[in-house]
Amino acid sequence: MTAIAISAPGGPEMLQPVTRPVPQPGAGEVLIRVAAAGVNRPDVLQRMGFYPPPPGASDLPGLEVAGTIVAVGAGGDPEHLGQHVCALVAGGGYAEYCVAPAGSCLPVPKGFSMAEAAALPETVFTVWHNLFERAWVKEGEAVLVHGGTSGIGTTAIGLCKLFDIRIIVTCGSADKCAAATALGATQAVDYSTEDYVEAVKAFTGGKGVDAVLDMVGGDYLPRNLACLAEDGRHVTIAFQRGAKVEFDIADVMRRRLTLTGSTLRARSADFKGALADEIHATLWPRLSEGGWKPAMDQRFPLAEASAAHARMQAGEHVGKIVLTVE
Repeated sequence: MTAIAISAPGGPEMLQPVTRPVPQPGAGEVLIRVAAAGVNRPDVLQRMGFYPPPPGASDLPGLEVAGTIVAVGAGGDPEHLGQHVCALVAGGGYAEYCVAPAGSCLPVPKGFSMAEAAALPETVFTVWHNLFERAWVKEGEAVLVHGGTSGIGTTAIGLCKLFDIRIIVTCGSADKCAAATALGATQAVDYSTEDYVEAVKAFTGGKGVDAVLDMVGGDYLPRNLACLAEDGRHVTIAFQRGAKVEFDIADVMRRRLTLTGSTLRARSADFKGALADEIHATLWPRLSEGGWKPAMDQRFPLAEASAAHARMQAGEHVGKIVLTVE
């Protein structure tokens, strides 16, 4: 099969087409003939040498795919053969074939193309677990999410809109703020010209938001805490501006704030399978009814993965970037 490998840590040009044996599924796994694969920020970090795959995972980048199940591992259900699925994987998505845990596979929602389905698993699993499970947001609440036009940001906008949650997002330009608002954000703040803390306070009448989903870290953390209402929840999923910061613990105690965070890639297959079951039961019916589709940016042929990474690093995209396999 053709796959995209990282020849050495570095820029997008380090993504090179290679020929690899088709992987074989083990017990509890399926083999997917890939139609499309999502491109995500962790793929970029892996290519740069900052995010190695967990033990046992493929060294190929790619954390989400959509395609057709063409083989099952030992003890697997042969009825799965031929099913169209999207899947969360720990690596190996940038290829014509990819092995996935059977429990991490979800059916392609009704009315979704393979490219749209490939844009779901990584960001949907991440947003669902961190915003709806760890921050336990609910109908009528307000949240702040940074990176409003990223894959995570646009997914958060879509899911919050589905579940009647007000969402404030930050973006780096007026055009991106307009794009986020068009996708359904309740408010978009241009952090290059506005103080998002003051904007949140104005929007909430001084109360603050119920939860913050943060991928920035660093000096954003104390500012995020200032955005929280009493009993607010702060969830960290990345730290682009640094992993260390000082903040006022007394303020956390006084306002009963909760600080938590998570990573997804290294979690067990059992955990991801349980998460997939919850998402399938709670969210998938709404998707099949036409409730939401992911915001799609650009699609690139698999062989042009380097161009896809260059676009992501340029920060110009709105929504998901996807690789397609002919």
